[in-house]
Amino acid sequence: MDKLTLSALPAFRDNYIWLLADAAGNAAAVDPGDATPVNAAVDARNLKLCAVLVTHHHADHMGGAAELAARHGCPVFGPAREAQDVVSVALGEGVLVELPGLKARFRVLDIPGHTAGHIAFEGCGIIFCGDTLFSAGCGRLFEGTPEEMHGSLAKLAALSPDMRICCGHEYTLANLRFAATVEPDNRAIRRYTAECEAKRARGEATLPSTLAIERQVNPFLRCTEPAVMEAASRQAGRVLTDPVDVFAAIRSWKDGFQ
Repeated sequence: MDKLTLSALPAFRDNYIWLLADAAGNAAAVDPGDATPVNAAVDARNLKLCAVLVTHHHADHMGGAAELAARHGCPVFGPAREAQDVVSVALGEGVLVELPGLKARFRVLDIPGHTAGHIAFEGCGIIFCGDTLFSAGCGRLFEGTPEEMHGSLAKLAALSPDMRICCGHEYTLANLRFAATVEPDNRAIRRYTAECEAKRARGEATLPSTLAIERQVNPFLRCTEPAVMEAASRQAGRVLTDPVDVFAAIRSWKDGFQ
């Protein structure tokens, strides 16, 4: 496999579109809510767009897919359980995708919770996880249940610790403020916050993160940690011992967090 270059293209207010390219100039775009940043990057770097990957049906993740497919003549890979006309290759759990042109293979994971049919693409040391797992946070439960989202996050957390987390939004500092409220004595959260503040001050993305980092700082991956369980129990007003109940309590808490 050729060496791949990974770029985060800013879009809208806080979205990232991921662009994966090889040394030969072949490229794939992930979650292109807007075609304009992708076309600009492809043109500026003299790349050939060979594939579009979509993790879920929200417009800020797939709104530019049809335009890109039409302009570049490339397939759109997306979730089988979220029927969309723009998706030309529908995918589900366990399918292996060979991206045309790139010689890069990704395994598809079903990760429902944020939406009912949300998928992730895992391969090349990268996980494109859309709006399921954020750095120091997770997506809202628009269509799924706490059980589904907790299971999806557990599936992601079981991957290699050096896996790069490529999610859809620059939410890291806001998520870390909440994480520090849940675990005020967590030194890893303080260290990671300082690193991310420095990156943002330089105009850099805080992403990708890694699973090794997330296991230390992300409360939604730490639902069996005593400090997180205690904080969730205080918030709920009752003792919580089931990890799903802990997850549900902190997700509800985060929904109203300012």
